[in-house]
Formats: sequence, structure tokens, C-alpha cells
Amino acid sequence: MKATFGQIAIGALLLASVLGFAGMHDFSGIHAASLPRAGWAGALGVAWAAMTVVLARGKREEVAIDVASADAKPATILVVHASQTGFASELAERTAELLRNGGLTVDLRDMAALTPALLTQATRALFVVSTTGEGDAPDMATAFRREAMTSPLPLRGLAYGVLALGDRDYEDFCAFGHDLEHWLHASGALPLFDLVEVDNGDEGALRHWQHHVAQLSGLSSQPDWSRPAYQSWRLLERRLLNPGSVGSPCFHLALAPDDATMLNWHAGDVVEIGPRLANGESVSLPHREYSIASVPADGALHLVVRQMRAADGTLGLGSGWLTEHAAVGDMVDLRVRRNENFHAPTDGRPAIFIGNGTGIAGLRALLKARIAQGHTRNWLLFGERHAEADRLHVDELERWHEAGSIERLDLVWSRQSRGSRYVQDRLRVMADEVHRYVADGASIYVCGSLAGMAPGVDAALRGILGEDLVEKLAAGGRYRRDVY
Repeated sequence: MKATFGQIAIGALLLASVLGFAGMHDFSGIHAASLPRAGWAGALGVAWAAMTVVLARGKREEVAIDVASADAKPATILVVHASQTGFASELAERTAELLRNGGLTVDLRDMAALTPALLTQATRALFVVSTTGEGDAPDMATAFRREAMTSPLPLRGLAYGVLALGDRDYEDFCAFGHDLEHWLHASGALPLFDLVEVDNGDEGALRHWQHHVAQLSGLSSQPDWSRPAYQSWRLLERRLLNPGSVGSPCFHLALAPDDATMLNWHAGDVVEIGPRLANGESVSLPHREYSIASVPADGALHLVVRQMRAADGTLGLGSGWLTEHAAVGDMVDLRVRRNENFHAPTDGRPAIFIGNGTGIAGLRALLKARIAQGHTRNWLLFGERHAEADRLHVDELERWHEAGSIERLDLVWSRQSRGSRYVQDRLRVMADEVHRYVADGASIYVCGSLAGMAPGVDAALRGILGEDLVEKLAAGGRYRRDVY
């Protein structure tokens, strides 16, 4: 509403400027008949066009905010469930409750009651769906799948999230959830975040879903639905990575357990941190997730954490605990969560790694794993602000490149670039090279911010390779993302 009033005010000022302009000038030398037609009409036309541009731009900005920001809080958010045993329905009810706690109006319904007309009118929708049999939809969803999902709908105004429930013992794991997401994408809808897969009720994946929903509701401080089975790890090191940066402080952290046998994870996995209060008190606070930046052979679990602050300057729960409140030597509650969808290929195929900011963490672990296996056909595109101040492990990356462990290294500095400002821009410039890598069997890994980088990279890849090929890469596990 504030934006609307502001845009109207701008339009009024533009019109007043034209009228004032007319009053301050002597038009006696202009033919009387031509003034209303040419002078006034032209001036008013310019004002109207300018006002239209302002209003249109404002509308586009409102739409962008509505899709990308939980602060926009549209009137209603649609929560749809498709359950065979009742578990999906239970999770949908929890999801709806969390959204309502954030002040959102929720339309909670069974997929059997979902119509194409209702879906085309929605601006946000969350789907909690299970898979039954050999990749089938639950009974309640078969009619919708048969009648609505055979062809795309006009859903360009919809932003969505999908929680897919399944069991890896079955060959078509989470098949209906994946089919639903592919159909939504083909219909022009945009993802709020990547699909979340749940293997046989895995609590870590469910907490990941709750984390996304909490961000949408604006209630990121809500306690977890189920508390992780934390282990105690010691904070061994904390080092500032970007002294002098115009951005928020970013730290390298190293943690290790007292029992070395607990150093067990795969590159691409994620750690759940249990933050504490500033005084160190342990209560049931919501966990925070971070990409692991090391491999077990390093002897410690490495993180790259940017210090986050709320609008009032208050430190974020997770980043505040890790970067300021916890002292080196203190014990930190954490749990490693398997993130199989972001594991590195085990063979020597080429790989393209793309990321920005703290996304270097996940990419660094993948590169370490590849280099340890002797796989050097690696291309890294990494973006940050300034080459001098924002070198998040860049010295190490450059050493790997010089040693031949990274075949190509493209560093993109947004605040000082004369050409490509972001990694997605560099991708477009290097389109021929992207084609060559993909033709040679390359897998693509993206790690970093969901707000700008990830959709920008996705759009660039689709523009370079085409929609069909990108979809095939994703379906075949050759296009993987860890974005947040």
C-alpha cells in the first residue's frame, strides 16, 4: 500500500511539473492552435508515459518482493497435501500452523479438492505429497494427476515449494513429488526453494522443510518440530576471511569431536548447528544449517559463516553464536545431515562448480574430494564483491589452479568488474565452453544464495543449453544445487 501511494504521488508530481513548466514559459510565439495539440499533448504525454513507467516498475518490484520475500505476506498461502497413510496430511497441518503463527492466512486442503482454477489464482503454494506403490500418486491425488497434470497450466504468477515423501528402498523414490515439481515448472511457476526429499520420515529433511517454511512465515526463531540428536564438537579455530570488506564479516571455523571416529561425512553434506543464548544457556532453539567446507581427511569440520544481523542490529542466532558468542575451545552442538543430492561424481567426468559468497564452502569440499581422487577436470566460477578484501579461500583456489587441480578458474568481482558482474554473466560470455563441458559429460554444481545468484545461474544455463537439456541434466543427477 505504501508503494502504491508513493507511485501515485510521483505521478502527481510529474503532472504538476508539466503544469508548472507551462506557467513559467511564454508561448506567445507559438501558433495558438498548435499549443493544445502539440505542446500540451506532448508534455502531458511525456508525463503520463513517465508515470506509467514508474507504476509499472513499481508493480514489477511488488511482484518480485511477493515471490522472494516473506515480509510481503500475501493474503493467503495455499497448502496442499496428498497422503496415503496420513503422514503427509499431518505435516501439512504443522506447516499451516507455522504459517498462521507468522500472521499468514492459510488455505489448507486435500489435493482431491484442488482445482486448476484455484491454483491459477494462487500466488504461493506449498505441496506436501507422498509417493505410493511403484511411483504412483496417493489415491486422493490420482484424479488431479490425470485431469490437470497432463498438460501445463498458466501458473506464471505462482511461487511454490514441494515436500516429497518417499522411501529409498523403492526404485521410484519420491516420484510423484518430482513429477509434480516438473509439471509446476513447465507451467511457468517459480520455486521458492529446491524440492525437499524425505526418506522414510528422516527428521533432518523435515527440519530442513520447517526451516524454509519458518522463513516464509517470518518466524525463524520457532523451535524445531523435532530436536536433532546433537553431538558435542569443540570449536578449534575462528578466523576472519574478509578484513576490510564492505560486506558483513565472514569467518572460517574449524570444529572437531573428541572421538575421531565421528569425523564421518561426504563432501556436499550439511551440518545442523544448535545455537545457544549469548550466555551459553542451552534451550530448544531452532537449528541453523551450513554447508560443510572440508572433507574428513582434513581432521576437522570446516564452515564458512557470514555474520548476520537483524534490522535492529541484533546478531542472528546461528551466526552470532558461532562467530561471536562461542569462544575457541567451547563445545558446540551439531549434527551432520546427509545431503546425497549434492555429492560429487565418483568418476573422472568434468564438473562445473558455480557459486558466490559463503557458497564457496560446499564447493570447496567438493573440489577437495575431487582433487583427492585425482579428478582435475574442474571448472570453478566464483563471485564476490572486491578482489582485495573478499578473498574467501581464494588464495587456496588459486594455488589449486596453478597446480593443475582446477582446470579453469573464473573469479568475478561484482563491485569492480568492467565486464561480467556476476557469475551468471560470466557463464553467458563462456557459453561455448559450457557447451563443450556438458558435451563431454560434465555435472554442474551450484552453491550459494537463492535470492539472486541461483535463479540467475539457472536462467543463464537454460538460455545457453535450452530448457529440455537442463531438465534432462537435473533428472539425470548432472545439475545439482545447494542454495539457501
